[in-house]
Amino acid sequence: MNPIIKSTLALGLVAAAAVLTSTAEAEIHSRSKELVVMEARDLPEQAQAPGNSLFLHSDNAGSTYLYVEQQQGARLSVFDVTDPARIKLVVSTPLAAEGAFDFVRPLGNNAELVYFRDGQKEAVLDLRKAKRPVFRVISTVTDLGPAETLGESGLLVTSQPYKYVSAVGRDYQVIDIAASAPTQLATVKDVRHRATNNETGTTFLLGRNGLTVIRRLSVENDYKVHQMQMQGN
Repeated sequence: MNPIIKSTLALGLVAAAAVLTSTAEAEIHSRSKELVVMEARDLPEQAQAPGNSLFLHSDNAGSTYLYVEQQQGARLSVFDVTDPARIKLVVSTPLAAEGAFDFVRPLGNNAELVYFRDGQKEAVLDLRKAKRPVFRVISTVTDLGPAETLGESGLLVTSQPYKYVSAVGRDYQVIDIAASAPTQLATVKDVRHRATNNETGTTFLLGRNGLTVIRRLSVENDYKVHQMQMQGN
């Protein structure tokens, strides 16, 4: 098939699928047809639980996962957000109660550093199996946040204690400015953490009522067309 025709056909199919999906599943969508706001009630049930921290991780197979701390550190929920229109729960795992924690920074390509808020403890979330992460608590008096990585197997650390600084909750408004007059689509209360997947243009807000997802359909469509073209080569 001619590459131009193939790309045009792919774009049409993706755009149609996006419109149908957003209409069927999204709670709020803008008149400009660009923004879709999916509130916690539009997502898997586990997304309705409030949390303290979240982060995104992509594996080597082309999938992207959202990891969310919940229940004051007693639970870790993992969502497959590769397709923002079809967010799925992968696993929701109870953790030994060590208290609320924050995801701080990647450690190499397959791990995330975790800080507990109320003690001299840290942890490493092993992501070598992205769908089944392993949570390992470590006792230390040294802040691993500014540590330098030594490949995938080591850290170079200076001796300094970690001090937790409380995040300030903020209310976020989603505004559609493409219409004749700016329109407020949604307000997300008491957001403590946010993350954005730049490939799909999706923003994740973790607030008082759980997870809120803001989708940008044009960015999603462009990304899907690009993926189709890459698979066709």
